Amino acid sequence: MSVLTYDTLIIGAGPGGYVAAIRLGQLGIKTLVVDKDKALGGVCLNWGCIPSKSLIQMAKTYEKTLTGTEKMGIKVSGATFDWAKTQEWKNGIVDSLTSGIAQLLKGNGVDHRFGTATLTSSTTADFVEKSGEKLTIQFKNCIIATGSSPVQIPGFTFDKKFVVDSTDLLELKEVPKSLVLIGGGVIGLELGTVYAKLGTKLTVVEMMDQVLPGTSKDVAQLVERKLKRNKADIFVSAKAKSWKQVGKEAELTFEVGGKDQIVAGEMIAVAVGRRPNSKGFGGENIGIKLTDRGFIEVNDKLQTSVPNIYAIGDVVGQPMLAHKASKEGEIAAENIAGHKYSTKDIQVIPGVIFCDPEVGIAGLTEDEAKKQGKKIKVGKFPYGALGRAKSTGDIEGFARIVADAETERVLGVEIVGTNASDMISEAALAIEMGATLDDIQLTVHPHPTLGEIMMETAKAAKGEAVHILNPKS
Repeated sequence: MSVLTYDTLIIGAGPGGYVAAIRLGQLGIKTLVVDKDKALGGVCLNWGCIPSKSLIQMAKTYEKTLTGTEKMGIKVSGATFDWAKTQEWKNGIVDSLTSGIAQLLKGNGVDHRFGTATLTSSTTADFVEKSGEKLTIQFKNCIIATGSSPVQIPGFTFDKKFVVDSTDLLELKEVPKSLVLIGGGVIGLELGTVYAKLGTKLTVVEMMDQVLPGTSKDVAQLVERKLKRNKADIFVSAKAKSWKQVGKEAELTFEVGGKDQIVAGEMIAVAVGRRPNSKGFGGENIGIKLTDRGFIEVNDKLQTSVPNIYAIGDVVGQPMLAHKASKEGEIAAENIAGHKYSTKDIQVIPGVIFCDPEVGIAGLTEDEAKKQGKKIKVGKFPYGALGRAKSTGDIEGFARIVADAETERVLGVEIVGTNASDMISEAALAIEMGATLDDIQLTVHPHPTLGEIMMETAKAAKGEAVHILNPKS
């Protein structure tokens, strides 16, 4: 059996693994990154973030073409879409990005192979390539970046036809006439919104008391209202119980308000979260410890209970976000390279939901701050008071900022509205650097832009808003 020798082995080539590999290459560390799927970039690039956002953009453009320009004097008739062409376009984007990663790995002196790696000791792994060839890999350090998988719920086994997961929704050959979605969280609503915009009759069954659990209620309500305008039916505090095939449809029985209800669709999509892939790579062979929730236990340098084995990304805990995995990949790589001060010292990891309207969140919500017993100042500013929003016709939404009442240090920001995904980065920077309301409101923001909403919201929190009325004290 052939033996490969490297300083560092990385298991998993997703946004954590490949970023760690590139950083190690930059630092002169001989590195091999392997992945069981024949695709660099992991779930995010191939079956998640990138393909879903491509479809979201297509659906948004289609909807805007049909209904969003009449007030501007633009009339369009007979607009249709070619779904096969859309899928071809989406796949082309993915292919371009995966080939780009391959070039970056090569340019930084990093090797990559496709196959299954299993740890046999703290410094060796058995590796079976896609071709079937068996190798032994020897290494000094290892990074586990195995990601996560969709959660299956009892009685709803994925069959790729009547019961599907989020990955299947990205690869549909045709737009379904009807779709039942179990789970009204981020993944479900992003893809559900796509199909609702394209004419699918969407039904959402969410177990919690609102869609997008974890966001503020008024944020969730705004998203829910838009879905209902696209003729979606939404049930909250509802529990999926069972399903059966009835002709060419899947019939779901769910409980809401103590009573059973039935809804049918061409398929049932289950999007109730993801579970860490913390088993199957041989961690149990060398004593890698897991938390009670099944995540790999790590310290602030991302070391596991076996010091030369690191772990990053979804497999080490929430939030399961690509940018969190990438940052952890850099931290792990720098520690392997001997950097003394590279630790997981992150004040905030922003989150983005690409539904309609978009949602961006950084730090604490108002409710979370209150539950922690913090005394706070809160400012809220509507999109409808922004000149730029009016000129584009996108006036739905608002921004809310939460700050410490005494120091006025920014604790959290929520933005719901057009381009919230881009604007939330300013909020993340503010929290990371310990900025105050004055730091934001005294910074001159260009006009007319949507980005002004951060300045205006900070002013509102101080009772100094100019373009909305301030509450009378």
